[in-house]
This record gives sequence, C-alpha cells and structure tokens, in this order.
Amino acid sequence: MDFSDVTKNLTSLTDDRIKNRMDELFRVNPRFNNLDSQNKELIFGLIHKYKEKIRSGVKPSAYTIHKDTYNLYENRLKLHLTSTDLEQIRNLLGTFKG
Repeated sequence: MDFSDVTKNLTSLTDDRIKNRMDELFRVNPRFNNLDSQNKELIFGLIHKYKEKIRSGVKPSAYTIHKDTYNLYENRLKLHLTSTDLEQIRNLLGTFKG
C-alpha cells in the first residue's frame, strides 16, 4: 500500500474513510514508521486541502504543489520534519499531479 492507494478515488471518499486508509497505510507499510502523530495530521490536512480543490473541479497545478512543498521545507524546523518526512510528503503531493 502506498500514497497513491490513499488518494485513489479521493473525491468519492469521506474524510473518515480517507483517515482510515491513511491509518492502514501507516500501520501496514514500514516505510512510514518515522512519522509521528503531528506529521500524520499534517499529511491528512494536505490531503483534505487537495480533496476540496479536486471536488470543485480544479486539478492542483504543479505550481501549487511546489509552493506547498516549499512552505513545508521552509518551516521544517518548526514542524519538526526530517528530510525523510519531507521526501514522503513530496511523494504524496506528487500523486495529485495529473
């Protein structure tokens, strides 16, 4: 299971179902053991943000994804994000590209 499995059919899923898929991903895939609860909430917030855009018919642009990635990088110390965390979040945001 990977982020693309979580973001598949995003517009038809409720927030609870997305959260369940994310919890399953973090439980099943050992690559994501390094993410703490704060990072998981950050990821869920990003998914929710993009879900709302996709539901309204707006596909996230590469610029928007880059801007969000850059903001996370700039605030990485405040958010306690490691380089591995940033890479995993970048991969998640990459799944939203068309």
